[in-house]
Amino acid sequence: MTTTVQTPLEMFYRWERETPEKVYLRQPKNLEWTELTWSDVANRVRRIAAFLRAKQYPEGSRIAIWSSNSMDWPIVDLAIMLAGHISVPIYPGQDVESAHYIFNHSGAKLVFCGDFDQHARATEALVDGMDTVAMLGCKISTDVSLDEIYQTFEPYSDSPVPDGEDIFTIIYTSGTTGNPKGVMHMYQTPGHVVPALAKAFRLGDGPDDFFSFLPMSHAAERIVVELCSLYANATISFSEGLETFGDEIRSVQPTLFFAVPRLWVKFKEGVDAKLPPEAQAQLTAEQKAGIAQMLGLGRARFILTGSAPCPRDVQDWFLDKGIALRDGYGMTENFIHGIAWTRDDQPISGCVGQPMDDSIQVRLSDTGEIQFKSKGLMKGYYLDPEKTEEVFDDGWYCTGDSGKFDEQGNLWVTGRVSEVFKTSKGKFIVPTRLETLFGRAPTLAQFCCMGHGLDQPIVLATLSELGKERGREALQAELSTALDEINAEVPAHERVSDLFITDEWTIGNALLTPTMKLKRKHIEDQYRELVQQHLGKGRIHFLD
Repeated sequence: MTTTVQTPLEMFYRWERETPEKVYLRQPKNLEWTELTWSDVANRVRRIAAFLRAKQYPEGSRIAIWSSNSMDWPIVDLAIMLAGHISVPIYPGQDVESAHYIFNHSGAKLVFCGDFDQHARATEALVDGMDTVAMLGCKISTDVSLDEIYQTFEPYSDSPVPDGEDIFTIIYTSGTTGNPKGVMHMYQTPGHVVPALAKAFRLGDGPDDFFSFLPMSHAAERIVVELCSLYANATISFSEGLETFGDEIRSVQPTLFFAVPRLWVKFKEGVDAKLPPEAQAQLTAEQKAGIAQMLGLGRARFILTGSAPCPRDVQDWFLDKGIALRDGYGMTENFIHGIAWTRDDQPISGCVGQPMDDSIQVRLSDTGEIQFKSKGLMKGYYLDPEKTEEVFDDGWYCTGDSGKFDEQGNLWVTGRVSEVFKTSKGKFIVPTRLETLFGRAPTLAQFCCMGHGLDQPIVLATLSELGKERGREALQAELSTALDEINAEVPAHERVSDLFITDEWTIGNALLTPTMKLKRKHIEDQYRELVQQHLGKGRIHFLD
């Protein structure tokens, strides 16, 4: 059944035809930019599509992309669609075991390889018989490169319109618990969802310039940046890496910018290091605008944080600077077609707001679980009808997150239903509530509250850049004071008995997912024995 909404391919055909000379993609090299117009992009997309079709894979074959961001990413993505296949993005930070599982589970015929963390162990992840193609940043040996394809193949000339109910991508979840699950989305889904997102994000109110540095394999970046740019005809500028990131974003001054909480924390730490808080309290509106300009946000009409809770003190810091940092709440399974603070420019920190458009329905179950119904919902998990059935309740997607509505109808996400634990005293603890409070401590960066079976909850944490600069004695005293202040705010059964400082949790040490979410079970398993050894021997512990 053909849909009446426009698919991503139809938007590609439109800009190829109507605005061939408009710049679509920009890639930096040592702060010098290479720009591709829609005509340039179309030429590359069509040559790659010709290459894929020459492979004579069965229609709807799964084609993987394992790469960090670059202008090649959306080009390859569009080529996979044009060739009649299904894209399977892999996070650049994906561990080898999970990548191998995804290649096997999806039955991927080919993988486009760019720059990714595990390139030294790539052969352990790849599946025998799978073809490989090098894209920008590739560090492994491949069968062929994009440059060779461009030189060898003529552009594919047809412009087929896909059936709206066909699958165009399988996005595997980050695997917080167990193996990743393959979320199937149909061609019609972007057509239903993205125009509404573009309106909510205030696209079209002037020139639209995006800056992309988060992995497009992540549903949020792919939808907010790649697909919104495709439907709004916005320009995307990419980043070469962390060393040049600051200069690049200042050069671009994007009008839409999406990032995860870790970046907002880094932005704040950078300003705090140069300008003490007492001096910041005296800033004029003009000086605050200067800070926004310095951060690369001087022209931004819409600034979004998501993927994980943003510390409220960090969000408040941006709001105080006149930077309307808005929280968003969605997931891969609903094509991030969920909740965001879009109604006005005065977000409430810690609150995700209201549905992005009137077609989204949201409710709380009897247990307080957040549930969605919208046109963004997935078709299901690939090859897993049982897990698909588990997460749907009469057409409602069950998120596993708990929440509450305030009197204005705004949604507050309060944690994961499955993460609530019980102390030895029989009291239930919501870990994210305590973690949010510890987020106010400027010397701390990451938090994980645990304590199942203990008398009182404890908190594991890592140090911020400011905390790393503190002397151990001063830090001990400061953290002890923070612990007292937090415990004074909570009921007796929630008071934290001990604070444990650990090394940083990263994707590389398997304590964060590729989307920067805590792997709570892994963190608890790694530190449980040390926690037990230190309990009753003080309140602040350094596990180094």
